[in-house]
Amino acid sequence: MKLRRRTLGMAGVALAAAGAGAWWSQRRFQLRPVLDKAEAAFWQGEFDGPDGGKVRVADFRGRPLLVNFWATWCPPCVEELPMLNAFQLAQAARGWQVLGLAVDQPSAVRSFLKKLPLKFPVGMAGFGGTELSRTLGNPSGALPFSVVFGASGEVQHRKLGKVSDADLNQWAELG
Repeated sequence: MKLRRRTLGMAGVALAAAGAGAWWSQRRFQLRPVLDKAEAAFWQGEFDGPDGGKVRVADFRGRPLLVNFWATWCPPCVEELPMLNAFQLAQAARGWQVLGLAVDQPSAVRSFLKKLPLKFPVGMAGFGGTELSRTLGNPSGALPFSVVFGASGEVQHRKLGKVSDADLNQWAELG
């Protein structure tokens, strides 16, 4: 009797684990096509640059890319920009590219960049950048938000909030 209860209990646990695994697999495969569409749309993106030129996302395809959504009115965004600048300088030889997408008024971004020039391209995403960040995994649309794409063009990491040196070191290992 005791053995039978134990066997039934183990079978129940195994069945629950199998069910959880099936649910997780189904969920993951359902989300992937949506993310694939968002990634494809992202790589088609084009933004005005602060100097009036165009910043084409497709130009960065084929190498690791760190995209940072930021704004001049966002204190943590402004605090992390020097770290992102240093990351760009340190990792460029390894193929990395940082791309800043400013979720802000173009005039505010231009004034800001005169005071703190950045060594990586900046695209003027405007307030539509919030929706773009949502499609890439930022449901709240909060800033700062960073997305790391591998050389294959797929999202590898996401970070809501200010990046740290530890984040940047971990991401650098991907490149």
